[in-house]
Amino acid sequence: MANLAYVQGELDSAEKLFKAAMSFMLSNGTPLDDNAVIEMSLKLTTIYAEQSKAELAEQGFRFCVESLESKLEKDTSGDEQTEEQEVLRKDTRLLLGLCLDSRARYRASTRNLKQAEEDYKRALDICTQEQGETHPQTLVLMSDLATILDLQGHHGDALVLVQRAVDLSRSAGHPDQHVLLGNMAGILLHKGQLDEAVHFYQEALRLARQNHDQEAVDQIQEGLREVTRRRRSQEEEEGGSDE
Repeated sequence: MANLAYVQGELDSAEKLFKAAMSFMLSNGTPLDDNAVIEMSLKLTTIYAEQSKAELAEQGFRFCVESLESKLEKDTSGDEQTEEQEVLRKDTRLLLGLCLDSRARYRASTRNLKQAEEDYKRALDICTQEQGETHPQTLVLMSDLATILDLQGHHGDALVLVQRAVDLSRSAGHPDQHVLLGNMAGILLHKGQLDEAVHFYQEALRLARQNHDQEAVDQIQEGLREVTRRRRSQEEEEGGSDE
């Protein structure tokens, strides 16, 4: 019920249902750092973020991240782990990566770009180690980190990273390759490499239409319009300097 309300955007209802479910689990002896409790806490935290309850959102993200970090430190005793323990360790690390990814997106939305960069880097490291460099989520994190670098003016570093993500996505057959290509086109646009930006925007547009991703189509078309505006501005500047 809580998940359904959350997906449908009924945030107030979802908040109450998640709180009730967590209270029930804890009253029945489920540990506070149990992964299922942390997952619910993360969803509750994202609700606070969407409701612009900044203090509750920051507290929630901190609780999720620090609880999982502490849990992983306790579990890394050096003793050889059973197969079941290894599965739990991996699940816990991936959940930590998800928490860091979610906090990074929240911090990016509130323009805390340096903090978002740090969270994205940690999430990317975890996903690469646990899922592999060509896993779809790893490539999305590469692209998201590139976006944050680009927003901070580090266009060269951003381009290297997103180019890596695109190259890997081509070989791995990433389902959202058009999103990665659109992101790379945007970074090229910010670097002033307009011809290259158009090339990748057009490829991204073709794939987005094939995937019936209208939101991506709209974003890519806006990117192409921005290229047109910049070219016109450059032509006007060049025309003015010739006079």
